[in-house]
Amino acid sequence: MTDAGVHRTILAVWRIEQPRLLAGLARMLRDVPLAEELVQEALVAALETWPRTGTPERPGAWLTATAKRRALDHLRRRRMLTRKHQALAATLEAEEQAMPDLDSGLDDDIGDERLRLIFTACHPILSREARAALTLRMICGLTTGEIARAFLQTEMAVGQRITRAKRTLSDSGLSYETPRAKDLAARMSSVLEVVYLIFNEGYSATRGGDWMRPQLCHEALRLGRILIAVAPREPEALGLVALMELNASRAAARQDAEGRPILLMDQDRSRWDLLQVRRGLMALARAEALGGSNGFYALQAAIVACHARAATPEATDWGRIAALYGQLAARQPSPVVELNRAVAVGFAEGPAAGLALVEAIRDEPALQRYHLLPSVRGDLLFKLGRLEEARAEFLRGAALAGNERERAFLEARAAASA
Repeated sequence: MTDAGVHRTILAVWRIEQPRLLAGLARMLRDVPLAEELVQEALVAALETWPRTGTPERPGAWLTATAKRRALDHLRRRRMLTRKHQALAATLEAEEQAMPDLDSGLDDDIGDERLRLIFTACHPILSREARAALTLRMICGLTTGEIARAFLQTEMAVGQRITRAKRTLSDSGLSYETPRAKDLAARMSSVLEVVYLIFNEGYSATRGGDWMRPQLCHEALRLGRILIAVAPREPEALGLVALMELNASRAAARQDAEGRPILLMDQDRSRWDLLQVRRGLMALARAEALGGSNGFYALQAAIVACHARAATPEATDWGRIAALYGQLAARQPSPVVELNRAVAVGFAEGPAAGLALVEAIRDEPALQRYHLLPSVRGDLLFKLGRLEEARAEFLRGAALAGNERERAFLEARAAASA
C-alpha cells in the first residue's frame, strides 16, 4: 500500500476510534484536555510508524495501547507527585501487562463512557456555545468547519471558542464524573443540543462526498435512547428522540442507488421504516403527555410527524406545519426557522406567499453563507416560472454548499432551469 493509502486508512480508523480512546483515557486520567492531547499523540505515532511497518491487524487496539503508554509516560515524568497519580499509574501498568495482543478493552460499555464524557464537557462553568462546540470537536470528532456550519459562524470564531473552553476546563481541575440529580438536570439541555447537532451532521453532512453519515445518526440515536432511560420524565429528551426516530425512518428513501439526494416530496414512502415511525410517534406522545408539546425538539418532531402520518405527499397538512413553524419561531427566534416556515407557507398558500417570507429574511447576516437560502429561493422562483432568476439562485447555492452531493444536485437544478 502506498503512503497515501496508509494515511487514508489511518484517518478512517481515527474517525471511528478517536471518541472511544478519548472516553477511556479521560476516565482513567480524570483530565479531559490531557486525554485529548495524549490521543492526538497516538495519531501522530500512527502517521509516523504505519507507513514503515504496515497497518496493524487490529489498528484500534494499536492506537489504544499507544495512547495508554503515553499516559503512563506522562505520569512517570511527573514522578508520581500525588497519591492520585500513583494509583492511576498502577492501574495503567496493570492494564498494559494484561494486553499482550494489544486488546484495549476500551470498547466495553463505551456508550456510558461517552455519555459521561459529554456530561463532563457540558459543565456549567462553560458557556452554552462553548459546551456544544467543545463536545462536538473533542468527543464526537466533528471538524471545526462542520461545527462552524452548524452554528452558522466562521471557523476562526469557533476555533477560538474551543481553545478557550479547553483552557477553562483544564484550569478548573474538574473531575471526570456523571452529575447527579439537580446537576444532571442543569446540564441536560446542553447535552441534548450536542446530540441534536451530531444527528443533524449525520442526517445532512455539511462536507464530503456522502450526503449522509449514518454512523453519526446511529450514535446520536443511541445516546438519545440512553438519555430517556436516565431521565424518562424529561419532555425535551423524549422530544429529541422522537425527532431523530422520525427523521431516521426516512433514511433509506433519501438518496438513490448512486447516493444522490431525493427530496422529501419525491421519496418512495413505502421505503420509510414504519417501526421507527411508531417509535417516534410514541416518544412524541409521551413528551406531550408530560407537558412538553411546546418544547424546541417536540415542536420539530410534531412537524416531522405531519409528514410521517401522510400516506402521500398530497395528503401532507402543510397548514399545520406552517403553524408549528410559527410556534417554533415564537419560542426560539431564528432565521433558519423562518426559512423553513417559508417553505411550508409556499406549499400551503402558494410559492408567492413563501417567496415573500424569504425576501423578508434575505439580508439576515447569519444566512449570507447558508446554501439553503438561495436553494429555497430558487425553488420558489422556479415554481413561479421565473426560470433565469431561479437558475442564478441554484448556482449561488451550489457555490456555497460544502457537500459534494448537494452541490451536484443544485447544479442539476440550475441546468434544468436554463
